[in-house]
Amino acid sequence: MPRSRSEPQAASSAPSWRSSRGLRARLPGDERILEALGTLYTEAGRYEDGLAVDLELQARRPGDPHVLYNLACSYALTGDTPRALDTLEDAVRQGYRDFLWMARDRDLKALRDEPRFRLLLAAAGLSV
Repeated sequence: MPRSRSEPQAASSAPSWRSSRGLRARLPGDERILEALGTLYTEAGRYEDGLAVDLELQARRPGDPHVLYNLACSYALTGDTPRALDTLEDAVRQGYRDFLWMARDRDLKALRDEPRFRLLLAAAGLSV
């Protein structure tokens, strides 16, 4: 399931991401910890760190539509619109279907005026 992200909250999230980073060191194979760390980095406004985690998850689960969706969000948040759109389209090809969430997800705000983003939503019967 795609993670729900919000505006940066660095101060309130700092202890949580430090704890998750410690758990990651102790349990490097646990993907749930990676998912939590990616979410916490993003919520803290550490978009490049969130992107790095999402890339690691994508390497571990290359066809997972939710991993691809979160990776597309990270690309959008770091300003890489072409990769964000490519990855979002790949997520849909792999089975991502929560188009209502996609239409309102703040992480994808930078894509809202892009024709390719609008086409994805139009194919699902939605508009921005």
